[in-house]
Amino acid sequence: MQRLRLKADGRIVELRDGQEIPLAVAHPAGVAVQPSAAQPAVRDLRRRAQLTQLEFAAKLGVPVETIRNWEQGKRAPRGPARALLAVIAHSPETVFAALSSEPTAA
Repeated sequence: MQRLRLKADGRIVELRDGQEIPLAVAHPAGVAVQPSAAQPAVRDLRRRAQLTQLEFAAKLGVPVETIRNWEQGKRAPRGPARALLAVIAHSPETVFAALSSEPTAA
């Protein structure tokens, strides 16, 4: 009987004789490995903005669990969230001001 363990970083290892042997398996969809240079780390963006996880989540309009998952590498921002984080990396004050203002009626 084969015993497998899912590690916190998304790796799957086989338990054999008390040792962990890495399996050559690709990371599951949605699991972040490491942020690339094009995608800054969420924790770094949040710290540069001098916000707590709760404050950052509120400003972005996402659950605080989402921020935690991104920062811990359990999930990676995708789609619009990834684009928004890229813009925050370049101009956080402008983005937060735009997100906090009320939309005008057309």
